[in-house]
Amino acid sequence: MSVVDRALAAAVARAGAPGRIRFTRRQLYYELCRGLMPLHRLPRRVRFTLPAPGGHERFLAALRRHGPVPGLLDDPATRTVPSPAPGDDVPDLYDYGLPRLLVCQDAGIAGMLLANELHMESACPVFALRDLPLDPRLTAALRRTGDATVFVLHDASTAGYTAVDDVRRWAGDLRVHPLGLRPAHAAALHLTTGARDRAGPPEHAAGLEPWEVRRLRAGHTVEVAAVNPARLLRTVHRLVRGQSRTRRRTRLRQLQAAGFMTWPAA
Repeated sequence: MSVVDRALAAAVARAGAPGRIRFTRRQLYYELCRGLMPLHRLPRRVRFTLPAPGGHERFLAALRRHGPVPGLLDDPATRTVPSPAPGDDVPDLYDYGLPRLLVCQDAGIAGMLLANELHMESACPVFALRDLPLDPRLTAALRRTGDATVFVLHDASTAGYTAVDDVRRWAGDLRVHPLGLRPAHAAALHLTTGARDRAGPPEHAAGLEPWEVRRLRAGHTVEVAAVNPARLLRTVHRLVRGQSRTRRRTRLRQLQAAGFMTWPAA
């Protein structure tokens, strides 16, 4: 068995822990990268990202040799959650206010969050960017609340911030709150970088440090998929629910074993 094969077997175990988490192929690839180059364990005060230690083709070859992987999700091929047509027989869900909604730039990450029931744990519907525009009744339910928030989970890339702008255009007067990933988060967590994005400044750089803007302008990319699956679930749950303490279901109690989660301070 090669080094990559052994590292992949360990990555499969880590990606699904604790509590049989479901994960995407891309998340498993980055978990393999973490195993091959475990510099993510260094202190967060030393900020840097890591190049991929192995090519994606080597990962795919090892995955074929490995065989079936428990918890591995199929790549999304259709809309994450189809919006019901106006004539559909839908319960009076839309008659109530909706305090929050999450839009993910990556359809695979949206599917992963749904597969792990984050929308149930966090009382927050989850959609992919490609699902927009959503059913107008959802927008009406958000406006009915008065202080509803549309959260956006995006990559640390120019395309990620473009996705935030796309959500803002759809949301209109609704409050839109980007959750990240910011370049600062990626550097503090020592995440593995992805393929280069198109060079160019983001349309809105508010809140970013000058060095973060420079990295985006240079085309550097870090995907949300590079975050460990358990850490991602815990982080997104905390961020969409704010600081309020909510009733924890069994799954979140299992995830708590992964430690207290939040994005590193920018």
